[in-house]
Amino acid sequence: MVTGTASRPQVKMFVDDSGCDYLLLSAIPGTVASDDAYKTNMPKLIEQLSTELRMIHELPIDRCPFDATLPTKIELAKVKVADGLVNENDFDQSCLGRTAADLFDELLEAVPDDEDLVFTHGDYCLPNILLQDWRLSGFIDWGQAGVADRYQDIALMARSVESNFGYQWVSVLFEACGIEPDHAKIRFYALLDEFF
Repeated sequence: MVTGTASRPQVKMFVDDSGCDYLLLSAIPGTVASDDAYKTNMPKLIEQLSTELRMIHELPIDRCPFDATLPTKIELAKVKVADGLVNENDFDQSCLGRTAADLFDELLEAVPDDEDLVFTHGDYCLPNILLQDWRLSGFIDWGQAGVADRYQDIALMARSVESNFGYQWVSVLFEACGIEPDHAKIRFYALLDEFF
């Protein structure tokens, strides 16, 4: 997805190989938003991140076929744990050394009471956002996109900003987004991401 005058990626090849689909697109110009070059003007970067997130969350969901709501995602996480498909070596620093089953039990205890459903990118982190001349040129990695609570994206965006540029920018990010952070949801969606 790109906006403005940015070039749109072209489909180069699509292959269905034994039930696995592969799509090869042309390159999108730009630099990932996690690049150190953006340290020169963090307020501008933060403003871009919040603007782009609002754009995604304003997409209509009434006919969206991609269900990423909690019942669906929790069931998928449960299956992945049961089938041994969760990479425990790839957990965030705070979860390293724990088992997927242990984290899943914690996840179930922290499920939010409500969902503020919007269209979400699903993995809204800085390496998945491309900028050119400080403007959006495109997004990549839409594999987890779908209808979900907006905190699916907010939590991963906050984690990514902290990990790439420092904790001091997280509050600036929330201010730019115009939200009072729900820390319980942020923790929950960061934990849910460990299973994907």
